[in-house]
Amino acid sequence: MAVPARTCGASRPGPARTALPWPGRGPRPGPGARRPPSGPPRPLLLLLPPLLLLPLLAAPGASAYSFPQQHTMQHWARRLEQEIDGVMRIFGGVQQLREIYKDNRNLFEVQENEPQKLVEKVAGDIESLLDRKVQALKRLADAAENFQKAHRWQDNIKEEDILYYDAKADAELDDPESEDVERGSKASTLRLDFVEDSNFKNKVNYSYTAVQIPTDIYKGSTVILNELNWTEALENVFIENRRQDPTLLWQVFGSATGVTRYYPATPWRAPKKIDLYDVRRRPWYIQGASSPKDMVIIVDVSGSVSGLTLKLMKTSVCEMLDTLSDDDYVNVASFNEKAQPVSCFTHLVQANVRNKKVFKEAVQGMVAKGTTGYKAGFEYAFDQLQNSNITRANCNKMIMMFTDGGEDRVQDVFEKYNWPNRTVRVFTFSVGQHNYDVTPLQWMACANKGYYFEIPSIGAIRINTQEYLDVLGRPMVLAGKEAKQVQWTNVYEDALGLGLVVTGTLPVFNLTQDGPGEKKNQLILGVMGIDVALNDIKRLTPNYTLGANGYVFAIDLNGYVLLHPNLKPQTTNFREPVTLDFLDAELEDENKEEIRRSMIDGNKGHKQIRTLVKSLDERYVDEVMRNYTWVPIRSTNYSLGLVLPPYSTFYLQANLSDQILQVKYFEFLLPSSFESEGHVFIAPREYCKDLNASDNNTEFLKNFIELMEKVTPDSKQCNNFLLHNLILDTGITQQLVERVWRDQDLNTYSLLAVFAATDGGITRVFPNKAADDWTENPEPFNASFYRRSLDNHGYVFKPPHQDALLRPLELENDTVGILVSTAVELSLGGRTLRPAVVGVKLDLEAWAEKFKVLASNRTHQDQPQKCGPSSHCEMDCEVNNEDLLCVLLDDGGFLVLSNQNHQWDQVGRFFSEVDANLMLALYNNSFYTRKESYDYQAACAPQPPGNLGAAPRGVFVPTIADFLNLAWWTSAAAWSLFQQLLYGLIYHSWFQADPAEAEGNPEARESSCVMKQTQYYFGSVNASYNAIIDCGNCSRLFHAQRLTNTNLLFVVAEKPLCSQCEGGRLLQKETHSDGPEQCELVQRPRYRRGPHICFDYNATVRRGRRTLHPGPLPSLGRPADLHLASSRRKIPQTVAAELPSRRRWASWSPCSCCSSWACLLGRSPKSTPTPRAASERPLLPLPRPPRLSPASHTPP
Repeated sequence: MAVPARTCGASRPGPARTALPWPGRGPRPGPGARRPPSGPPRPLLLLLPPLLLLPLLAAPGASAYSFPQQHTMQHWARRLEQEIDGVMRIFGGVQQLREIYKDNRNLFEVQENEPQKLVEKVAGDIESLLDRKVQALKRLADAAENFQKAHRWQDNIKEEDILYYDAKADAELDDPESEDVERGSKASTLRLDFVEDSNFKNKVNYSYTAVQIPTDIYKGSTVILNELNWTEALENVFIENRRQDPTLLWQVFGSATGVTRYYPATPWRAPKKIDLYDVRRRPWYIQGASSPKDMVIIVDVSGSVSGLTLKLMKTSVCEMLDTLSDDDYVNVASFNEKAQPVSCFTHLVQANVRNKKVFKEAVQGMVAKGTTGYKAGFEYAFDQLQNSNITRANCNKMIMMFTDGGEDRVQDVFEKYNWPNRTVRVFTFSVGQHNYDVTPLQWMACANKGYYFEIPSIGAIRINTQEYLDVLGRPMVLAGKEAKQVQWTNVYEDALGLGLVVTGTLPVFNLTQDGPGEKKNQLILGVMGIDVALNDIKRLTPNYTLGANGYVFAIDLNGYVLLHPNLKPQTTNFREPVTLDFLDAELEDENKEEIRRSMIDGNKGHKQIRTLVKSLDERYVDEVMRNYTWVPIRSTNYSLGLVLPPYSTFYLQANLSDQILQVKYFEFLLPSSFESEGHVFIAPREYCKDLNASDNNTEFLKNFIELMEKVTPDSKQCNNFLLHNLILDTGITQQLVERVWRDQDLNTYSLLAVFAATDGGITRVFPNKAADDWTENPEPFNASFYRRSLDNHGYVFKPPHQDALLRPLELENDTVGILVSTAVELSLGGRTLRPAVVGVKLDLEAWAEKFKVLASNRTHQDQPQKCGPSSHCEMDCEVNNEDLLCVLLDDGGFLVLSNQNHQWDQVGRFFSEVDANLMLALYNNSFYTRKESYDYQAACAPQPPGNLGAAPRGVFVPTIADFLNLAWWTSAAAWSLFQQLLYGLIYHSWFQADPAEAEGNPEARESSCVMKQTQYYFGSVNASYNAIIDCGNCSRLFHAQRLTNTNLLFVVAEKPLCSQCEGGRLLQKETHSDGPEQCELVQRPRYRRGPHICFDYNATVRRGRRTLHPGPLPSLGRPADLHLASSRRKIPQTVAAELPSRRRWASWSPCSCCSSWACLLGRSPKSTPTPRAASERPLLPLPRPPRLSPASHTPP
């Protein structure tokens, strides 16, 4: 018995609400709907054999005015299935296309993809490519060490003595406030001519190198000039390397002094604001200059640390975090009487981008109060480093303490935790301008193989927070040749415009000696690097033989992808590497976790899995079968994988040896044939070297035709495989037009177009006029309908894409269509493959009317059955459309068809935006399942600045109480603030400059962010299903049923009459997110492995890493050693954030080490430099640092 419909407290009033028939289209449309065009009505149903029309003649009956019974709706579903299948059989041409392929069997061969052989070949090719770069690196590193060893230091060297190309010279000439313009001299800078080079995506000069010097380093210092002097000899080695390997891209030497010399020369990409680029902070330099680190940062937040000093500490911690890479582990804690972590992280965590972001945000919340307790801070730090129950770098261990000063040396803590082995280095930082005794801080550092630094102002932060890397590099120097191992970096964005690259790095050591037979110095001169563009690696992978859904990928020891079709960062961030985990590039599951672990471990493997994949437009999720095969890439830290669907095991390779046939098929690519044969889109592939690319497919086809008139498909400059397959598919799809499409009347069946797309790169749309409204990607492998059709059996419906924020579809005659496509599966000699997809484009309005008729109780085509007071029938989707909602939804939950005229312009929207109550019920009853994931490569509009006041950002602003306190006016904080305000008044841009914007890259307009994505897909329910949405008197009945051989769900429901049923709304659109909770993720970290070899000072073997003793203590008393050691500490610093475009001297404070050999320097030298000429003196001069010399230095 049928269940009567419920209303809001009463039965439905009166008879069924019907209207006069709309001729040929069912009931009259509701308000706002468009009337049909004038002219004869279209036939509503297919002219099929009588057998298919029999179900229309006898619809089941029911009692008076009731909700349709289940068998009635199943009957409607069968009619819909038959109608769809009938159209596709007639127009899709699946069977006919199979016959065409078989008829042309002599024109192609079936080739096999053998996964193991393929992946091993590609891995070998990548290994060979990288090995050539390794050889060039070794030649450069050896040459650099020899050049520096032979170089004779010059104390009196001048700028005019050094001739070099300053990469930033042109930009500085354009800046009227730059130092060089002020001096009016560019005598030391070459002026070069450049030529455009597509390989570098830049203008270059192959005869010279270019030099980039950070803004906060004075170009005229003795250290920099000597560095420029000896590195000039590298120019000839760069040139010789390129002669031996013309494919080399950027060759770079990053000096520990901050100088970058690179080849070939090209102008620096000048930012719009301050250029904060420093090679020592680049990911590749950090990775090459030291071994992995376990670092604990402790920050003094006692009451004496307030105002400007606390601000400086917060900035210093953030800058320190930027010196860490993904191979490092870190934690940050604050301390006064007690120590506590600043964030939710209770132990060391990987120093990846997301964890560092948590630290940086947490540090801003630190508040100064209480008294200083060094003991609490150091005990916390040592406990963190001794925790062996967590994943960590397990190599260099260090504690970085930021404080304003104190008297306690906490010797008892060091005796308990660190002595006598001193396995943990301690670095101390005195922050702010104060009069505290810094001797205890110096003693702590020197007694624990560390270093002491002073940060009196903001300009000293960047330099002093990265200098510790020099100390960590010394064990590598001591190891000698064993440490001379090339490391390959994570993916990152090239600063000179190459795009995504990886870099091979090799440290360059100081080989100078104190004297004959003496030990060598223990300094890293810098890091040599050679870039490899990801596009060059991609070219070694098979492009089109793997099919639309097959691909190659590669990962490193962290699980980050080096190659992957989903590696598409939307923003450029020069500061951080691109770290997309394999499990974030794909939808994570247990099988992929196992594959990832095996690849990181360097194993070979093969596994077939059932997994979920996102569609190309990220609106759908499909459950598919995939075959994964992987091998390690020898001599690197990378592992290569291959993913193949089972249907891509075989592929077609055209064999068009008959030139007459080539010409015949080629003629069907000419626009003159489109009117009779349909429009042809060709995939924009690299068919020939001289083919000009274009985003406009009509123009690309024109370029292709013009080139083919000059060359043949067998030309050596062309990809014969691509060309032959393209021409073959042109002929095969033309035969489909001739056999099937040309003699059919599409208007009779309410079709806007029919189409076929092939692996060979052809998309043929018939008739030609339908190409005007064709919006699919001309590259089938990048078309969502093509890839989804291959992965799904049956007919795949794709409604037009609509965003909830955009206006509804504008329904115009014959313009809005719904794609229906299906794959063509061939079986040739027991080998199965899917070389093509065919389909139709439905007229939305006509099929919406047809949908009503098929889901109705009509017993005659032109006479809808009416339900009145005395009649006995069930409601249907045509006559009772004011009371009954009938829709077709696709497998993603998007509206495809509706019996409600006012919903036609909402076709393509997520159904929750149309009927949230009903969509929620379908989800709760398992018709749909939800998959949530995160996009870590998204781009978001920048947030408006939070501080628009007059005070400079990041600078201490005194309170009213401070101004009223006479003592405050005499304090160092007041003087520091006065200096900064004065600089700001003179250089107004400083008030507007933000460190994040200073790079002058697209980050100032867009920033990287995390977006949460939600997709829905069919759940476990396959059968017909009736249910009730229970909300009291407003309950709704609904019926849902999957349509066989399609991706559609047929839903019939009562229309809601009141709002009590309005519940939660399911969201499908992308939303901004902070990502998964990092505090929870670090409790279950993903598997990773660090570099195989660690160089620190501990003579133990751990996890296959060999570590080294330092050997005999070096002598600090000899002049040569002192000179070389000290030369690294005498570089003038610029107060970049305080004084844009002007050179400034920062307050200088050398390390003062007691008697520890670990420190590089002793107390401050007693000599003072000769003042510069008046024209060279900076505005508002600060004390200039003295220059060390052997004669003036007195060892401690």
